[in-house]
Amino acid sequence: MKLVNIDYIPGEEIVEALGIVKGTVVQSKNIGKDFMAGMKTIVGGEITSYTEMLNTARSMATKRMVDDAKNLGADAIINIRYGSSSVMSGAAEVVAYGTAVKLKEKK
Repeated sequence: MKLVNIDYIPGEEIVEALGIVKGTVVQSKNIGKDFMAGMKTIVGGEITSYTEMLNTARSMATKRMVDDAKNLGADAIINIRYGSSSVMSGAAEVVAYGTAVKLKEKK
């Protein structure tokens, strides 16, 4: 499955737009890591446990979006976007969405 964040795929012809596909996940950290992350805000710097949490959430949301596109019979997803929001302290929602398309078969 080809994934791009532009509205075309270089060298490919889109023959059909199948619709919007999405993947969503709400991810949280455990209380111990949440406490340590809070302590990190005192001294500053990257909170790696949250970076890892968001990277994991983006991967899961992307996989769910791809699965949604496969169910439609898509060859690719164009115009992919990501969004995130805090749901509660220590938990974030990540959504991945784009347009599932069929590509012209190459001869």
